[in-house]
Amino acid sequence: MKKILMVLTSVSEIADTGEKTGYNVAEAAHPWKVFKDSGHFVDFASIKGGQPPRDEVDTHDPIQVAFTEDEATRAGLYNTARVDVVDPGQYDAVYLVGGHGTMWDFPDSEGLQKLVAGVYEAGGLVGAVCHGPAGLLNVKLENGLGLVQGRKVAAFTNDEEVAAGKDKVIPFFLADRLEEQGATHVSAGVFEEMVVVADRLVTGQNPASAAGVAKEMEKLFAEVIHQEKAEEQHESEAVRAEKDAEKNAKKRAAAEAEH
Repeated sequence: MKKILMVLTSVSEIADTGEKTGYNVAEAAHPWKVFKDSGHFVDFASIKGGQPPRDEVDTHDPIQVAFTEDEATRAGLYNTARVDVVDPGQYDAVYLVGGHGTMWDFPDSEGLQKLVAGVYEAGGLVGAVCHGPAGLLNVKLENGLGLVQGRKVAAFTNDEEVAAGKDKVIPFFLADRLEEQGATHVSAGVFEEMVVVADRLVTGQNPASAAGVAKEMEKLFAEVIHQEKAEEQHESEAVRAEKDAEKNAKKRAAAEAEH
């Protein structure tokens, strides 16, 4: 079992438009199901802590309904931890849930930057979907490079912002900002699925890509688990061989003593 931390926005309104927002429920629910079905533990955190705001729930989507009705999930979302007090060493992966609110509070959160870098530097996975990659901006690694620098990433596109009618209110175009920080933005058509894997960084373009991001993260987990089991088996065989050698040495010593 791996421990995955989902990080959510604390912004409840899009700029000064009066339009309510929050984390995108589909982008949390569909990965949650993938991780849960694989037997992993999912925890939650947000920029400010407490109960994060959310977008509308699609009641025709059984996965979103199950997510919002799950008792453990409801308890976890009732009072999330602030990202700046979370110990990255407690998690095997961090997954940044999208929603337009992330554009205002993800990029400049030093707590989120330290969390993401900490998980990644320890060999963990980092996933992000739609506007979630806003939390990858300004993340610096120990070698001084940005996490997205020189990597291919997917995120909500400029055309999708126009199609969503948000191009005039967002503080910046996410795809452009990612490229300004050295990433190569890869995209599919408007609202089509696109998932990109770059080492241990997995990103998705839009809500349709959320489950795909989780599935690719699960594949990486499977590789890690396979390697861990191989290492455990190797260590076990080494210990067994050492004990057998000790037994044989004692037998030889006893035989020599008899003669």
